[in-house]
Amino acid sequence: MQEKDNEKFSFIHEKIKEKPLNKRKLLLYLGYAAGLAVVFGLVASLVFAFFQPKFSSLLHPEDEPVVTIPKDDTEETETEETAETESEAVPETETETGTESSEVPAAGIAISDFQKLQNELYAVGREANKFIVTVTGVKSDTDWFNNSYESKGQASGVIIADNGQELLVLTERKVITDAQEMYVTFINGVTAPASMKKYDGNTGIAVLSVPLENIDQGTLQAISVAELGNSLVTTQGMIAIAVGSPLGTNYSVLTGNITSTTNSISTIDRNYTVFTTDIVGSSRGSGVLINTSGQVIGLVMQDYSNEGERNTLTAISISELKSVIEMLSNGQDIPYIGLELTTVTNDIANEYEIPKGAYIKEVRMDSPAMAAGLQKGDVITKMAGETIFNVDTYEKKLMEFAPGEQVEIVVERQNAGRYKEVTCTVEVNILQ
Repeated sequence: MQEKDNEKFSFIHEKIKEKPLNKRKLLLYLGYAAGLAVVFGLVASLVFAFFQPKFSSLLHPEDEPVVTIPKDDTEETETEETAETESEAVPETETETGTESSEVPAAGIAISDFQKLQNELYAVGREANKFIVTVTGVKSDTDWFNNSYESKGQASGVIIADNGQELLVLTERKVITDAQEMYVTFINGVTAPASMKKYDGNTGIAVLSVPLENIDQGTLQAISVAELGNSLVTTQGMIAIAVGSPLGTNYSVLTGNITSTTNSISTIDRNYTVFTTDIVGSSRGSGVLINTSGQVIGLVMQDYSNEGERNTLTAISISELKSVIEMLSNGQDIPYIGLELTTVTNDIANEYEIPKGAYIKEVRMDSPAMAAGLQKGDVITKMAGETIFNVDTYEKKLMEFAPGEQVEIVVERQNAGRYKEVTCTVEVNILQ
């Protein structure tokens, strides 16, 4: 009976053999998994490479490069070398008998000395030409017979800054007005495309942008950035060197002297000092004046010269343009109200019984000043609550405002022989 029971449940004692391992299938499975891992890794890297700069720029935005141009004072800082030179006494000479004498022996100046001086001046000019470029504006037009043609305008430009992303070039806007294409040519003959950064509708100066990525390394080594000097200390009789295209041919070098520093021009909202020279130039000349240290002291703009001075070069004081150049270099618009002004000095105030301030000589037609009710003959005494003593304080205050802002201007207006205070609200704009 027991044997029968054992036979009945004998299947319980059967040994189950494991299924043999299929190595081929295992290798295929591992290869498939490795392939998926590689594909996943490639897709992940591509996605990371694509989105990483975007996330980085969102989380850590880069600051826009800012160009800063130091402003100048009317007094030049005295260097130790200058102080030592001024403190040195005239050396005394000894005669053959050993006694001291204050007489300086006469000595002739050879022509070679003049030539040496001229060579040194021209060497400064040639070095300065490294920051000069030729700006070309190309315009497309059609003639009377409907034939298309291109015209080119050219002028000198000055490399005034390198902000790490682009070269900034200062030039005259009239050359590139309505130009469909702009480019600059460097001293080594290489050209690069340029675009308008900003321009000032008042003075007619413009700043162009030339991306560094479009300039080869050899050109970057061949050029330099101009140093803007302190033209407020420029005096009559100083040696001046004209570079650019003062005679119409680029990279020319002319030498001469400053003949006058007292001339000035009244432009819209600003007055500028004009330097006259004895350097013969073209009425269409352009470029800059530099001093013997190679620093830019004036921007040659023949449009601001008098009729009798068209055969000699004139230049606007660079120090008085620095605030405008800095704003243009940073892509900012120049604030505009529309007034021609002159300063009421103490003598004028006492003689004509006029309040001190900035006297309005002219109000530009259709300007924000005219719309606000400012009139010719008004004297500006306050601007945004700040006292205006002269045209300089007016200019500095105006540069603090952005186009679109409202500013309160207090003027003294003559009425029945007496001056009465009037307040006008002006909306600052841009001169196109």
